[in-house]
Amino acid sequence: MNELLRCTDCPRLAGFLAEVRSRNPDYHGRPVLPFGDPRARLLIVGLAPGMHGANRTGRPFTGDHAGILLYETLHAFGFASKPVSISADDELRLIDCRITNAVKCLPPENKPEPAEIKTCNRYLGAELRDAPELRVILALGLVAHKAVLMALGLKQSALVFGHAAQHVLPDGRLLIDSYHCSRYNTQTRRLTSADFQNVFRSIRAELA
Repeated sequence: MNELLRCTDCPRLAGFLAEVRSRNPDYHGRPVLPFGDPRARLLIVGLAPGMHGANRTGRPFTGDHAGILLYETLHAFGFASKPVSISADDELRLIDCRITNAVKCLPPENKPEPAEIKTCNRYLGAELRDAPELRVILALGLVAHKAVLMALGLKQSALVFGHAAQHVLPDGRLLIDSYHCSRYNTQTRRLTSADFQNVFRSIRAELA
């Protein structure tokens, strides 16, 4: 993972992060490592670090709006020790769960380019290969869904994204889709708390 922290393989992202660090010297401002139990049965894949969330704190979904519903729901279903994640040193622990992103660096306007998703995909591929206990992958949004397929060497058309859709992967693991828990999706009620909880009920049922 030290290699990931030093990664500058995407010139646009590396340049943008350098600008962000110069304006915000107290921010993490580097690729964001996965967080949680390396032997977890559940892996959650998001899009990319948020400007004032993971890019600031150095921990996925920590310190911004997108993490509010996620960590609240993880705690409710026994995957997190606390319902609120504020900083990387707030002592929150994940239980049988790990969180990562399709793209590990903050992209301008939160929109990574296709080539950047492809370049970063080797890290997600390694995470999937190095997790023999993994049974369920939760993809938060279409980009994460497609990144998982790419990391597994599957055609992008092989499995269609849909909220709460469940896909049995060739290796027997289960890919579950959900709308991303972004501010836009929660405020427009495209994704409600009840919707998200239903996804986690399915995850718990599979792990049981």
